[in-house]
Amino acid sequence: MDALTQILAAKQSRLSRGEYGPGGVPARPSDGARFTAALREPGVRILAEFKARSPSAGEILSGADGKVESFALLYRRGHAAAISVVIEQDFFGGRPDWLPRAKAISGLPVLMKDFVVSERQLDFAVSLGADAVLLIVRALSPEELAKLRAAARDRGLAAVVEAHGAVEIRLAAAVEPDVLGVNARDLTSFTTDLPALAAMAKEIPPGPVRLAESGIRSREDVALLRAAGFEAFLVGETLLRAEDPVETLRELRE
Repeated sequence: MDALTQILAAKQSRLSRGEYGPGGVPARPSDGARFTAALREPGVRILAEFKARSPSAGEILSGADGKVESFALLYRRGHAAAISVVIEQDFFGGRPDWLPRAKAISGLPVLMKDFVVSERQLDFAVSLGADAVLLIVRALSPEELAKLRAAARDRGLAAVVEAHGAVEIRLAAAVEPDVLGVNARDLTSFTTDLPALAAMAKEIPPGPVRLAESGIRSREDVALLRAAGFEAFLVGETLLRAEDPVETLRELRE
């Protein structure tokens, strides 16, 4: 099985065991409109990511559970527009409680980064106080994608719909997402291709925020993608490995 197939199988297994039941009322309620507005502000908008590891890179941040608050504050100091928190447990080493912790201390809008395949996960996102959820075109049928996008809207969650390539961009655009992300990393091989990502910007129709995802390491990368038409940029590993994440964020935003 390729990596995405394995991840989705693990997610379905957790759902079948009854996981992702919604908890109590979050301290900071979901606000999808605020998340989208943050990515529409003038200038270079960085969606700063917090994660422990990935299938492609292995361990990225040792002792991640003890560093949620410190990185969330660093992202705020570096003027990130929002925070993406990877909560997927089996392949990325995430934890759901990281999301409310990051949101509470930073005050920034937060994306729940997971492989969403069920409305139960949307209710779970609301119970965590997530402002946005990720929907991956490759992980869903067109009917499932449309249903989950509508269900997210009904719950006040912004939808970041992620595509890989021109065909998937059209499928993503059809559900009218708040944010349309194009990922430079292929989820079957986990390789990245930044020039190909830049070429995809022209395929995105007007309306959603154009978000470039993965493989962004320098201000030159941001300049290339911004010139191509992207408006916001998801950056994770570069910030998590940086000696000074605040300074790195400032450099990326120049």
